[in-house]
Amino acid sequence: MESLIKFVQDEFVTKNELPEFSAGDTITVYYEIREGEKVRTQFFRGVVIQKRGTGTSETFTIRKMSGTVGVERIFPLNLPSIQKIEINKRGKVRRARIYYFRGLTGKKARITEKRR
Repeated sequence: MESLIKFVQDEFVTKNELPEFSAGDTITVYYEIREGEKVRTQFFRGVVIQKRGTGTSETFTIRKMSGTVGVERIFPLNLPSIQKIEINKRGKVRRARIYYFRGLTGKKARITEKRR
């Protein structure tokens, strides 16, 4: 039964061609918003907290600070309204899911950049 579901997802769900990124990276996601008849592009820039799932059901969580309030947003990787993803910085972290990042503020909330 599971293989049948996986087959249907692989065949019929369109996959976006997006760059590889991981937890700790700072990325900008450009996505479409429909408001009645109008369509506009909005972006969300922040640090990737986690990537979760496999295949077509894969999602990623981004966290940004809006003033003094932390805002998190979960995006499905194969969301048709995602136009593009830009990688602004590659972060050096030791974990795949950096939930501890939620509790950090100020200079402690910095993630060191990977050297190429």
